[in-house]
Amino acid sequence: KDNGLDRPQPRAFADYRKMFDDMAGQIDAVFVGTPDHHHAPASMRAIKLGKHVYCEKPLTYSIQEARLLAEAARTQGVATQMGNQGRAEEGWRQLCEMVWTGAIGAVREVHVWTDRPGIPSRFWWPQGGGRPSGADPVPGGFDWDVWLGPAPQRPYLDTYKEGKFQGKRVYQPFVWRGWWDFGTGALGDIGCHSLSGIFSALKVEYAASVELVRDSGDGTAEMFPSASTIRWEIPARGDMPACHLYWYDGGHYPAAEIGELAPGQAYPSNGTVLVGDQGKMTFYGSPRLMPESKMQGYTMPSPSIPRCQNDHFQEWVEACKGGRAPFSNFDHAGPLTELVLLGNLAIRAGVGQKVLWDGPKMLSTNRPELNPLVSRQYRPGWEL
Repeated sequence: KDNGLDRPQPRAFADYRKMFDDMAGQIDAVFVGTPDHHHAPASMRAIKLGKHVYCEKPLTYSIQEARLLAEAARTQGVATQMGNQGRAEEGWRQLCEMVWTGAIGAVREVHVWTDRPGIPSRFWWPQGGGRPSGADPVPGGFDWDVWLGPAPQRPYLDTYKEGKFQGKRVYQPFVWRGWWDFGTGALGDIGCHSLSGIFSALKVEYAASVELVRDSGDGTAEMFPSASTIRWEIPARGDMPACHLYWYDGGHYPAAEIGELAPGQAYPSNGTVLVGDQGKMTFYGSPRLMPESKMQGYTMPSPSIPRCQNDHFQEWVEACKGGRAPFSNFDHAGPLTELVLLGNLAIRAGVGQKVLWDGPKMLSTNRPELNPLVSRQYRPGWEL
């Protein structure tokens, strides 16, 4: 739109496929900030054209897409970054350096929680329920068919007309996250943020298994449940022993003794606790030993990980110009997203149904009926 600047204005497209067809030769780099189900189709088109890519989190909608994007970016030699601003900060680096120098001994458990998709004090988006019936007129200027993109066709709906979400938006803006066809739920939204530092600190490659421990009982074939607790088994890596990684959302939290809560004390809306052989630490922004009094006599390890010299986005821009690879590039973001989205496969399996996982092959060895969900079916014209 004209903003009064005395300079040429960028062309606007409703369909990025047409943009690439018309302007590929005039594009150096691409920023992908679409709903999750468009991340891979848009990013892969750009990568195949040799364009640098910044893609918002989660990197992809499916596990297979994450693997394919990372491989394609490596082959094409383009600069990449997944939107995860915490990777430009000190916190995850300090977390790694504390864990690697034995601040709490060998890590045996990690507990991570979020207030998404909503808790009593804060609502983010609807999850838990079926698809409302009927259809609403598509707003002017909004190409619903292009918005659906690779996802199956369905009627447009503006707001819920009845039920527990009455008056709230159904699909957009933002609230598409709770629908299986478009989003990746609370885990996809926040997991790539809150698990990124853990992934690096514990030198995770693949999970051995994943299991939905409990949920709110309102998940359907259309929507994620409104709350869930998920457990990954991480096998031994080098000199690091096997450990368990727990995820809690929608008002689920670790047991009070994990966080050493005082009577009547509640967990903050978001956070992480690492449990080691020789102590515990919290991590939300920056790592702290538990209890806080232990920090008084603790000296932070000398930095061993290179620091970011600017911000998360500028780091990618510099990489596009030939600089150092960003710290959330697809070689990190791809495997991280695979682990995150594996948790959603556990939701599909159901409560108490452990999914044994072959990470290199991207398949379940005991629940073969889940393996088609590792990838997705694309509507014609939207394939990678």
